[in-house]
Amino acid sequence: MGEVVWSMRFSEVFSYSHMLISGLIVSIWVCIVSAGIGFALALVCAEARSSSRLMIRAPVVWYVETIRNTPFIVQLFFIYFGIAALGLRLNPSAAAIAALSLNIGAYFTEIVRGGLENSRRGISEAARAQGMTPLQVYWRILLPPALAKVDRLLVGQFVLVFLGSAVISQIAVEDLTYAGQFIQTRTFRAFESYLVITVMYAAAGIAFATVYALIRPFLFPWERDVRR
Repeated sequence: MGEVVWSMRFSEVFSYSHMLISGLIVSIWVCIVSAGIGFALALVCAEARSSSRLMIRAPVVWYVETIRNTPFIVQLFFIYFGIAALGLRLNPSAAAIAALSLNIGAYFTEIVRGGLENSRRGISEAARAQGMTPLQVYWRILLPPALAKVDRLLVGQFVLVFLGSAVISQIAVEDLTYAGQFIQTRTFRAFESYLVITVMYAAAGIAFATVYALIRPFLFPWERDVRR
């Protein structure tokens, strides 16, 4: 028997570069939209999680612990397939956004709650003494420094969710992983296909962290003033 010689040929994979770029854009778009919804959800849930009233706190505790203790792919399938059995049908992208929003919202809730608890001590009383309403205290006094303390954790969690979003290809969302799977079935170049999308995921994750590091001083300008 003759020796089988295998060589890498990336040209076949890159002939589908338009599909790879489109898939990457879909992955980024879905995750950014989901992170925005999840962050808004976390702001509400973080306050409810710290409530002294059991009826307010208990549902949030149940939500957070359920999400944190179940696999994301199960959550995704439940929303896409399970809810459809009850008559509510979502298209793949909507189901992916719903699942990712609930998932990232639960993790963001715990991160934001930790930041708020560290910032709350002594600040609320002083702000109210100046005649500020509870809502003003929250938005102007408590939230900004709380986010400044935990923002890197939020960004790190976002990157983890972005990488974990690869499973949304299982419900036919045409993301980056979907593109890689499609390309390898057409070219039979599994190693090259998955190596390329691995590099693209890694590059996107690093880019997110880098861009945030560049814009962070503008989000929390008072920290620059303190350093001066």
